[in-house]
Amino acid sequence: MNAVAYYLALPFIYLLSYSPFWVMYRISDVAFVILYYLIGYRKQVVLNNLRNSFPEKSEKEIKQICKEFYHYFCDLILETLKTLTISPSSLRKRVRFEEKDKQVFSRFLQQDQSVLIVMGHWGNWELAGARFAVESLHPLYIVYHPLRNPYFEKLVYHMRTRLGNGLFSMKDTLREMVRHRKESTATAFIADQTPHNLLTAFWTEFLGQDTPVFPGPEVISQKFDYPVIYVGTRRVKRGYYQLHCELLVEAPKETDKKEITDLHIQRLEKNIRKQPEIWLWTHRRWKHQRPTS
Repeated sequence: MNAVAYYLALPFIYLLSYSPFWVMYRISDVAFVILYYLIGYRKQVVLNNLRNSFPEKSEKEIKQICKEFYHYFCDLILETLKTLTISPSSLRKRVRFEEKDKQVFSRFLQQDQSVLIVMGHWGNWELAGARFAVESLHPLYIVYHPLRNPYFEKLVYHMRTRLGNGLFSMKDTLREMVRHRKESTATAFIADQTPHNLLTAFWTEFLGQDTPVFPGPEVISQKFDYPVIYVGTRRVKRGYYQLHCELLVEAPKETDKKEITDLHIQRLEKNIRKQPEIWLWTHRRWKHQRPTS
């Protein structure tokens, strides 16, 4: 069944990917109506997440953000499919990467120093990774969870690596980073979803709520003493983004426990509060309570 679903979907995936952006966004408009008004995919999850994150906002404001999120969510899915075929020139046009932000990386590249990137599911992280690949900066390795369907996993792997990026499976991250230790690399973690192991998670306040956070970026950055850089992908207008790169910690081994994690979460929250509609609200981010022991 995995193979059948893949080969049935593949022509449509590439048809969408090769479509001009204006055609793609008309399709997204239709998908939004279906997803938001007819299906209501995880709408209660999104509304509850928004209410708990922004108690100061009125119900009217919450519902408006919810609606804007679903419209953006449809754009995000189709924009992600574009990374299968998008050209470097189109990426440079669509995702602005200014010199001051490149300098955050080039400074360490000149010192043959590897870095660690922390991000969130805010803006189009797939286009951001592809945009980084077309610059002469650190080779980028993205930490990810492989899909269970081996056919779609092969497609996603191709999509994320076709312009030169590499991938580290989550379970192999430490081993792969050791293997590439003699190179100057950038390893990217999108670390704002619920960790699998709550007993080892760091707990912090995020959007006004007690939240478990994946400790991997902090633990690994301290182990290798790699500077930690925050990258945000701000949506400028439909189909256009701007990368913001900021050095969070230069010497991780000199930081206290949970300091790097808190800096990342606070920076991400600042972005979310400015543009809440472009964060991934469908995730059941706050379904767990802090263990008592």
